[in-house]
Amino acid sequence: MTDLDSRPGAAGPVPEEPASRLNLPVFVPAALITLAVTVWCVVRPEGAEATLASLVGQVSTGFGWFYIALTTSVLVFVVYLAFSKYGSIRLGPDHSRPEFSTAAWASMLFAAGIGTDLIFYSVYEPAVQYLDPPSIEGGTVQAAREGTVWTLFHYGLSGWGMYTLMGMALGYFAYRMNLPLAVRSALYPLIGKKIDGPIGHATDIAAVLGTIFGVATSLGIGVVSLNVGLNIVFGLPEGLATQSALIILAVVIAAVSATTGVEKGIKIISQINVLLAIALALFILVTGRTAYLLDALVLNVGDYARLFPEMTNQTFAFEENSGWMGLWTLFFWAWWVAWSAFVGMFLARISRGRTIRQFVLGALIIPFTYIVMWVSIFGNAALDQIRSGNASFQTVIEEGVDPSEGLWALLQEYPAFPVVATLAILVGLLFYVTSADSGALVMANLSSTLRSSSDDGAAWLRIFWATATGALTLAILQAGSIFALQYATIIVGLPFAIVLVPVMWGLYRALSVEAQVAESRSGMLPGMLSSRSGSAEPAGRPSHVPWQARVRRVMTFPDRAKADDHLASVVGPALAEVADELRSQGVGVEVVERADEDGQPGTELVTDVGAELPFVYRVQRCDQPIPSYGGWAPRGDERYSRLEVHLRDGGQGYDVMGYSRTQLIDDVLDQYERHLEFLRLHDASGT
Repeated sequence: MTDLDSRPGAAGPVPEEPASRLNLPVFVPAALITLAVTVWCVVRPEGAEATLASLVGQVSTGFGWFYIALTTSVLVFVVYLAFSKYGSIRLGPDHSRPEFSTAAWASMLFAAGIGTDLIFYSVYEPAVQYLDPPSIEGGTVQAAREGTVWTLFHYGLSGWGMYTLMGMALGYFAYRMNLPLAVRSALYPLIGKKIDGPIGHATDIAAVLGTIFGVATSLGIGVVSLNVGLNIVFGLPEGLATQSALIILAVVIAAVSATTGVEKGIKIISQINVLLAIALALFILVTGRTAYLLDALVLNVGDYARLFPEMTNQTFAFEENSGWMGLWTLFFWAWWVAWSAFVGMFLARISRGRTIRQFVLGALIIPFTYIVMWVSIFGNAALDQIRSGNASFQTVIEEGVDPSEGLWALLQEYPAFPVVATLAILVGLLFYVTSADSGALVMANLSSTLRSSSDDGAAWLRIFWATATGALTLAILQAGSIFALQYATIIVGLPFAIVLVPVMWGLYRALSVEAQVAESRSGMLPGMLSSRSGSAEPAGRPSHVPWQARVRRVMTFPDRAKADDHLASVVGPALAEVADELRSQGVGVEVVERADEDGQPGTELVTDVGAELPFVYRVQRCDQPIPSYGGWAPRGDERYSRLEVHLRDGGQGYDVMGYSRTQLIDDVLDQYERHLEFLRLHDASGT
């Protein structure tokens, strides 16, 4: 329901729109494709794995360059936005401020930087890259230095650039442009209202499929890895039976969360889990070769900075390395792409009111600091075992069929193994189940039409996607262990990787419009200061307002009743008068009354001038604490009401309480003329 649907005079009351409804053009294709792959892997597991491996070879050969170029371009793009003139634009209206304190926001970003897979790959990948690097001799000092850096590269800034892009795009279009919290909204500057058609549906289908295969990959790695740990510590058998039980556990927790609303509990568990993970890393640091690990950490940071420019565009064009690329860099970039809508939506939700500069720097730097700490400690601890001659540990790395075997073998070299291994199992299990729950929520939202960006998909839909993810994970594991999951992620990630290109272009075009708004505002300022009307007020009221009255107005603190009376007796008639004149000039215009999300009343004038960029002038009541200036000493709980002006880009920060009808009309016309100037600049630029 749009604002204009609730305008006064409509025939009969307008029923309240449900918080969410199923978006069939997105849900049905995504569900059918997921079901088809699941059934295929169950019915023909050997054929499925062979087909997936063949397709991965084709993707690696034909589109490897695209994944590499895209990842580099996205990182450059988001960093450019942070340090450009667009960096001060907020992910929300101009008057919005962050919902969370900087410390709380940083802790949530910190929590987003860890997952079950990082726990295991931080041991496995540095050791593998040391023993069998892509293009240098293995077992050398150079291979040891590059082994950890390759892991930092695959888990570092490049991948977080994709998360940052999606979080920034979703937050900008949802909270600043009032569009749905969906990937399709990022295409609005390119195709306008067609985002509600086939192109928009296809975009969200790609996002859902990328999410479900990305989450399934993490869950698959998680259940296999946890199964190994449970076997070592508690003697539980390895195989599909135990893995199925772990998958069912994740689905049940997601279902409970969907039906009882325990998201806050899941968030608390996730934050506690980060602390447990840090405790595990500190245990390795303190009980191991502490000085060596700290030296290696500092060296890794320097090597990462030195090697990053070469690694980010490394396609091995002159070397036959398609197998290595498919198992490592291309897999990780496809995995990041698949998770980008998922994590991007989380980042957007916690970052409303942040500037683009704050968001980009926070989303890139804060999680990466954790990743550097974790990978450097565990990766260099693993390298130390191999380089010191631990043949049994090296054999586990070389002959193991699962990346997690390296972690459990490493922990066995440290004191109190049963306790530490149990802690590692708990950390992995908790991140595993929260990923299943959060993934189900995001897929439910992407396959729904939501009333507002703060609403979520129906509980039954979350249960469906949680169950579908569990079934897909188990089916692909049956078809070929975690390597089949890697293959599927690379293939399914490609369509959404292509979507990221128009997302970047759409966001840039929207931000260019922001710059034109600012330019038109500064250009029209002299006119706004000099074009006050001298016409008489209705009913013979004098047009001139004494300056003493202006002083009295700014030193008065009206209550809600007075503000509401002014809204009804002055603001409403003034906007109606402007609307009547605009209609006589052939402009489509409506004046509507509606409350904001906090229930505060307001009156809004909306014109259709500018087609996709309408003029909006809204007067909104808001309550504020009474200030203590001018000799006034209010109590701490005293508040007064302001009537603040909001335009299309949010609150303007000034109060029109006490304005006469003529003054208010002057202000509307000032802003209207500024909007027309903006449209002129917009048309002239062709953006």
